[in-house]
Amino acid sequence: MLNLIGIVGTNSDQSTNRQLLQFIQKHFADQANIEICEIKDLPAFNKPKENQAPEEVQALAAKITAADGVIISTPEYNHSIPAILKSVLEWLSYTSQPLVDKPLMITGASYGKLGSSRAQSHLRQILDAPELKARIMPSSEFLVGYSLQAFDEEGNLKDANKVSELEDIFNDFTQFIEITNHLVSKNPTKKAQKFSWEDN
Repeated sequence: MLNLIGIVGTNSDQSTNRQLLQFIQKHFADQANIEICEIKDLPAFNKPKENQAPEEVQALAAKITAADGVIISTPEYNHSIPAILKSVLEWLSYTSQPLVDKPLMITGASYGKLGSSRAQSHLRQILDAPELKARIMPSSEFLVGYSLQAFDEEGNLKDANKVSELEDIFNDFTQFIEITNHLVSKNPTKKAQKFSWEDN
């Protein structure tokens, strides 16, 4: 059974991205143990003197390191990701860099028609930075538009076609995890090298 981390990419208390991750957690419970992690109470990034993140950020980093893969679900704010998600990624990139070579799937829900497509594109760019270097699953976008109307009272996605699409993508992700972790295990020294602009 896979062990995955689902990161709610917002500090909103009423987030449809949280609903989406909760649905994924429930719907794929027979394939993976998915722990949903909140970032809304993490402090804003502030360059630490000794490259050490606050304890709550370290705890998230440890969970990412231990997981087989990560799912980030992001809304779209002004054509980009929320500031809190960017802040968390800055903490992770500047300190322990747990996302390096980590298999990662991006999902997103938004109130509008496009379902966070531009935010997802931006997030891919960020995650490809040398200090993050996540192994992002290619050729996949799972977008939930008009997300306020997308879930029923039990938190299930109403659209059967969307559920089927998600099942296909999640199945691809489980295979992507297996392939990626096999490749990384064949070259462990590469993963051990931490990138720093200050060393260049």
